[in-house]
Amino acid sequence: MGKRKVVLDTNILISALGWKGKPHRIMEMVASNELELFISDKQFIELSRVLNYPRLSFTTEQKSRFKEFILEIASFVKPTIKLDVIKDDPDDNMILECALVAGVDYIVSGDDHLLSIKKFGKIKILTADDFLNE
Repeated sequence: MGKRKVVLDTNILISALGWKGKPHRIMEMVASNELELFISDKQFIELSRVLNYPRLSFTTEQKSRFKEFILEIASFVKPTIKLDVIKDDPDDNMILECALVAGVDYIVSGDDHLLSIKKFGKIKILTADDFLNE
């Protein structure tokens, strides 16, 4: 079947960096080449912005190393479509756009707007827990 292709929402990426929970386990699967991670430039910019939130208190080195890690292991895609599926939080549409263009199997998220969709075309939208149990 080949490697499963995933888009990890920004909240999952942040959790993978900061804590040793299920998002971290998923990131380990990406690092060990069990999963193929896709990200868009727009999401990478969002990730860079969120990493700077004072409440997260990541060091400059942690932020830099994590961004370098993502740049090394993720496949970057340039969405050629503009979706308007999630009305309550339009920024979440970038995750769907990336997933659709990349042809991924899964979106892993902690965001209720995305999770409430459950499936977008053939793409399953799951929590980290549900993804690991899949």
